[in-house]
Amino acid sequence: MRHAVVTGAASGIGADCCRDLLADGWTVHGLDRAQDGLHAVERGAREAPGRFVPLACDVADAASVAQAFAAVAAATPSLQALVCSAGIFRTGPLMDMAEPDFDALFAINTKGAWLAARAAQPLLARAAQDGAPARIVFVASIAALRPKVGGGAYAASKVALTQLARVLAVELAGQGILVNAVAPATVDTPMTRQLAADAAHNGYRVSGRSPIGRVAQPADVTAVIRFLLGDGARYMAGAVLPVDGGTAAAFQPQ
Repeated sequence: MRHAVVTGAASGIGADCCRDLLADGWTVHGLDRAQDGLHAVERGAREAPGRFVPLACDVADAASVAQAFAAVAAATPSLQALVCSAGIFRTGPLMDMAEPDFDALFAINTKGAWLAARAAQPLLARAAQDGAPARIVFVASIAALRPKVGGGAYAASKVALTQLARVLAVELAGQGILVNAVAPATVDTPMTRQLAADAAHNGYRVSGRSPIGRVAQPADVTAVIRFLLGDGARYMAGAVLPVDGGTAAAFQPQ
């Protein structure tokens, strides 16, 4: 039985990733602060009874992460995959941003992924002893490659996350743990829809359709995560894969 931990599991890309892994036969330990969302994912997993394990967790809090991974370790001696999808967005010009908002971006988007990877590492290394590599996938953002005015602090937190992925990939490769990241552009998630709804008040413009003519669905990102967790990515480490429909490939005048 393959076991995965997914952070940010209650909605958006994280929830879709949980559903995808469950359909592929994995047991998924879903971590999130939003317990109602976790239970909604659990209710939707009727065809995988007992294989979705909801765990309340604040990834920005080391004690909360340690407690969640202690529960994971009690359920399984090894872990084949960690997907770090927990994230928040705060908008505004950098000079006007409130310090608590700036701190929260880095605490959740960057530090939270590091805390989860640190807690998961012993379980992942144990799984890799069986011969097949274990995997870590960070959900970064195309903002790490192409930042946007109004989202500078968010972009900085995601740049930091991609650098963590690259260095961790080298540090953990010898243990049989492959670390990579995906960098989505605009994805149709509750967070993005709320940003669009608040545009009149916060002045931040969501990028909208990509050059291929639409925004991403969570399943578009999950498909690339599934690839990174599979045998086809057995020689990939330290990659940051844009999942953006060509958004960052070249400037397209409007």
